[in-house]
Amino acid sequence: MQIFNEKVEMLCHKTYFDIVLHSFCTQKSDIYMNLIGMKTKDLIAKRLRREKANQRKNKNQKTTKDVATPVDMPKEFVLPSGFPDEVLDEVNHLPQDPIAHEIMRRRDMRDVLTFTIDPDEAKDFDDALSFQILDTGNYQIGIHIADVTHYVSEKTQLDDEAYQRGTSVYLVDRVIPMLPERLSNELCSLRPNEDKLCMAVVVEMDQNAKVIRHKICRTVICSNYRLTYRQAQDILEGKSHTFNDNNLTEAIQLLDRLAKQLRATRFQHGAINFESPEVHFRLDEHNEPIEIFFHNSLDTNHLIEEFMLLANRIVAAEIGKKKKDNNEEKTPAKPFVYRVHDNPDPEKIGRLSTFIKRFGLNLKISSNSKTTHKHINNLLTDCQGQACQTLVETLTIRSMAKAVYSTDNIGHYGLAFPYYTHFTSPIRRYPDMMVHRLVSRYLLQSKALCRQEKEELEEACVHCSECEQAAQMAERDSIKEMHAKWISRHLGEEFDAIISGVTEFGLFVQLTDTLTEGLVPIRTIEKNDYMQFDEENYCLIAARSGKTYTLSDPVRVRVTKVDVERKLIDFVLVDE
Repeated sequence: MQIFNEKVEMLCHKTYFDIVLHSFCTQKSDIYMNLIGMKTKDLIAKRLRREKANQRKNKNQKTTKDVATPVDMPKEFVLPSGFPDEVLDEVNHLPQDPIAHEIMRRRDMRDVLTFTIDPDEAKDFDDALSFQILDTGNYQIGIHIADVTHYVSEKTQLDDEAYQRGTSVYLVDRVIPMLPERLSNELCSLRPNEDKLCMAVVVEMDQNAKVIRHKICRTVICSNYRLTYRQAQDILEGKSHTFNDNNLTEAIQLLDRLAKQLRATRFQHGAINFESPEVHFRLDEHNEPIEIFFHNSLDTNHLIEEFMLLANRIVAAEIGKKKKDNNEEKTPAKPFVYRVHDNPDPEKIGRLSTFIKRFGLNLKISSNSKTTHKHINNLLTDCQGQACQTLVETLTIRSMAKAVYSTDNIGHYGLAFPYYTHFTSPIRRYPDMMVHRLVSRYLLQSKALCRQEKEELEEACVHCSECEQAAQMAERDSIKEMHAKWISRHLGEEFDAIISGVTEFGLFVQLTDTLTEGLVPIRTIEKNDYMQFDEENYCLIAARSGKTYTLSDPVRVRVTKVDVERKLIDFVLVDE
């Protein structure tokens, strides 16, 4: 299931990620270059070298004919698609149903109310929630995650393939999975009315959403219901007639209340609230875009998000916190895979503060990280509904460090968690598989890592971070292509837009209703006048008339040219 629950990390998954920022790449000013600060070329080059090496290694391997080939991928990226026959053969020999002796080793929770909540189109259900009210009045909540590593053993061709991919890639018109479909959509998917093996965090929580105790364990479940976010929302709002189960209704209502308390506590502790409507594409039968629309998160999206975040931080803290032994001395923390997000660079925050003043916005600078959290949240609230909102949100995230995987825990700044990992999506993320294996090793087998294994673990963290960034770039490229395809059907039409970038060669504009972006070439602006580029203030000025074009100005534009293959869109300004 594709759940994007860490908002501070997730702008790369929003279709408006490519708010142009072309001007910032082409202009000489350090303020913009430092706000961006991404070294993607080196990362992609490394990924390309690795993929080429794999291609040489496996040049004689056959792939199945009914799956996509790498040719179908965006030309700028070399990402895998079809699975080698050897991998598929391994998968086909995996047992269909959990065997009896394996179920005996686990905490049997098949008699507890359990359900999944996923997007409408989801087929890989990798998490489920169980709920029951205890005699004490407290709540027992099980956060059950598909036990992928039960089926995917280390040092197998299947595991090696998953490692090389590192992550599933979610393009607009298709998914390039990390694992073969039989695993992701069948064996490991927590489908209703089927016994499934899980790794779980089972928490006891009081009515104020305080965790009284928790247990990380292996479970076997049998999900009662498969819900979409919309169906769960209807139950929450008392509009649903599909599921006539009072226990389910009560569970969702109570979980929603607890999730809102967890969410409020996070923000009180300094979490940053990056949340904006997401742009989605409606495709026809040929996977061509016919509509672009916005999607706002529902309460049930936040419900799942909060409990996934809870499981991730509980697991990270359980492994990462130093424990006291019998001599009251703290034992060293075990090597582990953390999801870390460093504090923002003060210089970048300072430049951001300077830049946003042109929009009448303020960002107070503080040496106290918690205070900085508060000021950033205030900024994001203040820009809501303004023409500059997307630009400010994008630059705010770009001014921060990139979240990565590491064995060195520095905490997660954006979420305000001292301990955080990725545990909840092993079907689509290899780091989650690594975490499952480490949890099993430490908590269930009491084994330690040797020095060589520690080094390999850090190497794997670097590799997975690189794979993630390559996937994000492919996803963004796919989004740009769909924008170009959609707008190509509207040649000659006029749209409302804002100026999202200013350069010496023209204006970049973003359509208000779809966030589609393109260029207004300078030669088409004020044809009877000479346009001057004010680099210091980032605006174009007509020499004779004095008319000024600057960031976030509203404009009316007409589509004049679209190059779908290069994903380039040209507009002209329309006189009003």
